[in-house]
Amino acid sequence: MLSVEELQSRTFEERMDDVMRELPLRSSEWTNYNPSDPGMTILENLTAFSALQGAEIATLSYRARMALLKMAGFVPGRGKCSRVLLSADELDSPLTLASGQRFHLGNLCFETNRETHVGACRLTGVYSCENDEFRDISFVLDRELAVPARLFGEEPAEDNAVYFVFDGDVTDLKEIILYARMYANGHRNATVDRTEHIFADTRWEVLTESGFQEVSVRDYTGAFVSSGEIRISLSDCDPLVYTDTPEFGYCIRAVLKRADYDIVPRLTNLYGFLFEVWQKDTLAHSVSFNRADRIRVKSPIGENVYYLIFGKEEKGSSYRRYEMVGSGGITGRFCKYSESANGLDIIFDENEFGYAPYKCKECVRVIIYNEQIMRTYSVGRVIGFDDQELALPVSNIVQENFFLIARRKDEEGYLYDFVRPERKIEGGLYYHLLEKEGRIVIEDAGDFIGADLFMGGVSVTNGEYGNITSGNRISIDDEDVEATFLNPGDGTGGTFRETLEQVRARFLRDMRTPFTAVCASDYESLVRSTPGLCIRKTKAVTDDRENMVRVVVMPDTGENLPKLNDIYIEKISKRLEERRLITTGFQIKQPAYVAVGVRCTVYVKKHFTDCRKQIEDRISACIDYINSDRNFGDRLLFEDVFHAIEDLPCVEYVYELSLHSENNKLAQVKENDIIPRYDCLCYPGNIQLSIVTSEN
Repeated sequence: MLSVEELQSRTFEERMDDVMRELPLRSSEWTNYNPSDPGMTILENLTAFSALQGAEIATLSYRARMALLKMAGFVPGRGKCSRVLLSADELDSPLTLASGQRFHLGNLCFETNRETHVGACRLTGVYSCENDEFRDISFVLDRELAVPARLFGEEPAEDNAVYFVFDGDVTDLKEIILYARMYANGHRNATVDRTEHIFADTRWEVLTESGFQEVSVRDYTGAFVSSGEIRISLSDCDPLVYTDTPEFGYCIRAVLKRADYDIVPRLTNLYGFLFEVWQKDTLAHSVSFNRADRIRVKSPIGENVYYLIFGKEEKGSSYRRYEMVGSGGITGRFCKYSESANGLDIIFDENEFGYAPYKCKECVRVIIYNEQIMRTYSVGRVIGFDDQELALPVSNIVQENFFLIARRKDEEGYLYDFVRPERKIEGGLYYHLLEKEGRIVIEDAGDFIGADLFMGGVSVTNGEYGNITSGNRISIDDEDVEATFLNPGDGTGGTFRETLEQVRARFLRDMRTPFTAVCASDYESLVRSTPGLCIRKTKAVTDDRENMVRVVVMPDTGENLPKLNDIYIEKISKRLEERRLITTGFQIKQPAYVAVGVRCTVYVKKHFTDCRKQIEDRISACIDYINSDRNFGDRLLFEDVFHAIEDLPCVEYVYELSLHSENNKLAQVKENDIIPRYDCLCYPGNIQLSIVTSEN
């Protein structure tokens, strides 16, 4: 039996060679092998069909590939737009941004998703409050400085607070977005839930007539543990000016309800009253209207655009297309239009034209095309066979904004339906959008066999390239606005749709990533990746007699000799408990530290200065396990220290060297080497260094 690879790889010419070799054995009477012979023509056609069939056997349809991936629990990740927060501090006066307002940074286009009011308020002061005493840390608002401020003091405690003072009335604002850039002195694992608070809890309040009133907040910093945004909801609030802070103004404060920080939080910069934009470029825009016979449309995608108008003439029915005319006097599906600086005004008049949309929800739909899409917006016709594929004129499409217009003929003309991808409706058109490649795959044609397809809403994105770094100045597509807009944080979320090769690579990574802890390295990997924690070193040691794994962990909290607190032990224990073998126990061990003393006599070369400091630094670097790559229990070799000193340019030779442990319970001396206990790290102790100049 032929394998799938053989069926796919054998060409038409190879198959014809097999036929010609076999033909004399099958029929001795057939001697005319010229192309003009009818028998040869039949054989060539059958061989060509066999070659095509072999290729098809080895080709899986999109639906089959998706089904196989789902069986394994993997589906391609969809493409997404990058989301970027922008500051409007440079505006001279408040500004209203329409939905779809465009911004540019080089070749990248960004757009708003809804109407937004910006520039009405600004942060003017930030004050830390401990024991009812205010400390001014407003320098965190300075864009040119990056000086960390301990916003809850040296020792954060319950009821410590930070006050944010701002000017302008926020009555019309439904939400305030802040961005806090925190000082990071170590690597912290990302949390699974971005709103999880591991080390502290805060209560956010705004000053009103009845005092400080608690407000709803989505805090993505973990109570100022890491950099991120803070979204404050101001519904049903009437803020008042606060006069107890050194600077008067409207005030929002964050009060600590719980403070168990592993690292004292330090705020570097704070940005306020931000707004969101998404990295996408809309090529065809759709607008819906409810119960209206007069509408106004303003294009968010430029001036040289084309309009298609659709209306429902019965509730729940398909749409009909209405042609735009400048005046009346005719009968048919028409609407009057007039253009002005405010946009396109459209009037439907059933008395004049004989037709008008029924007044219901989404009774009118307007599609606005730019010139590129208008020239190529026809996609093709639905034939009805399985997995029909149609190419689109664009790629890297934004799935959320995309839909097709399906046109079907009836006795009165044409019916139009707006069909989004992967929406199952009885009798509906069900298709998949391959947004990166720019193709659609029709899985079920439903009642739409023979329908003509056109593109409706279309936006494209640059995927991961839209995840711009912080600190860019982004310009607005508005000649009347000279200000630029700063993005205080990196763009997030932008990605292209995964290819099948990328899904396969993700599957292999997942298979190689330990979930159940079996061996010591599995325990170490799981501990190092515990969400929300800063882990510097870890080592797991198995005890076969007790069927026990002992895991020693050093946190990366910036202390000289860091220890695990209760939160670290709880989080690590919970993670290991979920993934250990049922017959295996584990124990979390605190790290132990032992000082290593050194006695050393070194002859140095003349004309070298600062020899003592160079040698002491080199010895300390060899012994310091805390700030190096050495792990728990690693043997400290005498020869490593000896050669490290000897390799210094200022050293002539090492005359005498000895190492000793300052705690024999934690580390032993054997053959001049230091052997720490399995849960112990070395650090420099007393270094007795004698320097002798070689000429003496």
